[in-house]
Amino acid sequence: MLIFLPGLICDARIYAPQTAAFADSHAVDSYGLADSLVEMARIALADADRIGAERFDLFGHSMGGRVALEVVRQAPERVRRLALVSTGIHPLGANEPEKREALKAVGHDNGFEALVDQWLPPMVAEANRAIPEIYGPMREMSLSMGQQVFDAQINALVNRPEVGSLLPQIACPTLVMTGELDAWAPPEQHEDIASRIPNSHLVVVPGAGHMIQMEAPHAVNEAITRWLETPAS
Repeated sequence: MLIFLPGLICDARIYAPQTAAFADSHAVDSYGLADSLVEMARIALADADRIGAERFDLFGHSMGGRVALEVVRQAPERVRRLALVSTGIHPLGANEPEKREALKAVGHDNGFEALVDQWLPPMVAEANRAIPEIYGPMREMSLSMGQQVFDAQINALVNRPEVGSLLPQIACPTLVMTGELDAWAPPEQHEDIASRIPNSHLVVVPGAGHMIQMEAPHAVNEAITRWLETPAS
């Protein structure tokens, strides 16, 4: 079983091109109002239990990559392969809490649509923002998540646990992937992640921004296929 973990104000729809391509796959659809990455990991593990997946391949995108690392921390024996995609391992940055609070305030002061319309465009490569079949579904998905979910997930990110010390302990085959044009989680950030994980492979997808699954589904699915062919630990 291949399990996909969504990122900030995303749900299973972000993985539509992947769940359509991989029959034995499942995308976690919601973390509810969980406001910690630890709790989100517990929800993901409970979802795996619900579908009868004792061991699984785990693909985490953006915030979902950090959730995936928490799953590895909590239940390393259950993860056969790991994919960390368009994500980060760095601790809280200077002024990060203030910047995230300011974005939350956009929604509270001007409505959640204003927040999404400020947050989402930089997450997508400029050329792809003009493609309705790419950008439209992402915007609709994000809007449907709502301010409460955004606030809870921002709290989880601002209070994220340290993960740097965990990376050298990861023994399973690990795909590290991002988009060439991802300004939020750029290639050099993923070079650093890959350098810290012993059995890892780096893929940089040309022309893609942060929302890599929907911006470049064929390239992402090809990388997943190769990753799944790697002998599991």
